[in-house]
Amino acid sequence: MKRSILHMLDPMPNNSPFDINMALDAGFDVLMPYNNVKLESIHGLTQDAIFSRSMAGVKRTGLFIGGRNLGLAIDMFNAAKQAMIPPFAISVFADPSGAFTTAAALVACVEKELLIKHNKALKDCKAMILGGTGPVGIATGIITSLAGAHTTIVDHLYLETAQEVGLQYNRRFGCDLHAAVAGTDKEKIEVLSDVDLIFCTAKAGIQVLNAKVLKELTQLKVAGDVNAVPPLGIEGVKREDNGAPLIHAEQCTAFAVGALAVGDVKYHVQHDLLVSMLETEHPVYLDFRDAFKAAQKILG
Repeated sequence: MKRSILHMLDPMPNNSPFDINMALDAGFDVLMPYNNVKLESIHGLTQDAIFSRSMAGVKRTGLFIGGRNLGLAIDMFNAAKQAMIPPFAISVFADPSGAFTTAAALVACVEKELLIKHNKALKDCKAMILGGTGPVGIATGIITSLAGAHTTIVDHLYLETAQEVGLQYNRRFGCDLHAAVAGTDKEKIEVLSDVDLIFCTAKAGIQVLNAKVLKELTQLKVAGDVNAVPPLGIEGVKREDNGAPLIHAEQCTAFAVGALAVGDVKYHVQHDLLVSMLETEHPVYLDFRDAFKAAQKILG
């Protein structure tokens, strides 16, 4: 049997050790990391990969697109697909900064608790993404909006930043992201006053939601936090929480999903999608939509 090869294309100076470890553990025989990759190079790199192997080898060849910029990753993803010349076509998986698989796991975990604890679906809810202008926040917002929730991405400093992100990704994916700014406790209380779901995707080690704000909320149902570095993003949420009552939310019946619960699902999502690249008879093209479906399947 031909050895399996995964070409890992990254516009950043270094490829992610996390992604390299995941690909090896998923069963790829050979990994070829490329860094500082330009968008205009994707077409040539893809065709070099597809035309250098027999049909048996093509089935055992894939591309993984990393980086930190979601828009650039999607552009690279689309450029790779456009470079295929059937039957010479290989699988492509985009997961910039792990944002697609992390966001998919976060939304799926919150969705599960929402259904179990409140018998509601995402489409019935108003969602806020705190730290919503970073990679995981943007991906979380897109997934949540496409699932039917009224979704707002919140920037800590500038409304314009959130508005620009919303406009860009609404155009790309046909979602409906709204924008808000909230830096002070007063602003957060105002913005979150009628929210059902909170997704905390701020930078590691930064607390964006404290007990004072939580005590004022009356409609909150589920809060998910991907931050595993102290202080955690939401005060009172523990890393291992997976549907535990949300401490400090005294005026509502709210439940918490912590970073370890999200991380466990994220790991399995990325593993399963990488394995699917090896097992498929026909090329697969995997992005946040496939990651969300995989997360939902894992959670039953």
